[in-house]
Amino acid sequence: MKTERLFVHLSSGILVVLSAHAQGAFQNLNFESANLSNPSGPLLNEVPITNALPGWGGTIGGVPVTQVWANSESGGEAIISVFGPNWNGEPGIIDGNYSVYLQAFNAGQGNVSIWQNGTIPANARSVEFDAVPEPSGVFSVSFDGNSLSPVVVSADQNAFGETYDVYGANIGAYAGQTGPLEFTAIATGLGESATELDDITFSTTTVTPEPNTLALVVMGGLALAVRHWRGKAS
Repeated sequence: MKTERLFVHLSSGILVVLSAHAQGAFQNLNFESANLSNPSGPLLNEVPITNALPGWGGTIGGVPVTQVWANSESGGEAIISVFGPNWNGEPGIIDGNYSVYLQAFNAGQGNVSIWQNGTIPANARSVEFDAVPEPSGVFSVSFDGNSLSPVVVSADQNAFGETYDVYGANIGAYAGQTGPLEFTAIATGLGESATELDDITFSTTTVTPEPNTLALVVMGGLALAVRHWRGKAS
């Protein structure tokens, strides 16, 4: 599927790639540079984050992590995990050979984030990514501390027949700027809050609300206009 997505974005995104290359490009946005060999640690499933997620940093509760889990989920501990070719659990790998899993729990442990410093391509208008939020999962995306507003733009299935969503968020306001792009699983205090991520790309097209959402916005605007007109008439 990564190849198919590449061809879909090629015509609109080739200038983005060239621009980013010249300005300190983000790297390993599809997580395919992961190296999960030689896990260690108390549970024999930890690898250095520099190996598992080249180019990325991670925090749990705001504290930087040096190790992430490999092909593992947690039963109650907030973790960052990378699912690789040997992973046979759920959710399955979204695309290619590797996906990232952010697993938060109670508010006391804090949020779980991965982030990377880079320059938004000068002609980028949006950022897209694949995600599988768990049923109770809540996540956020930000650039340089500025919250983005991702919306679902389409849906697809992985090789295991599991559905994932493709999200998009407008980022044109920060084109050409350098800062951290951050993805966060938010600890809600209501149990597990986990999100699986993959295939982060920049696009030269903006993201528009889905038709139903747009209709609600328009109807809401019309309602406000009618109320304003009636107020003046009275």
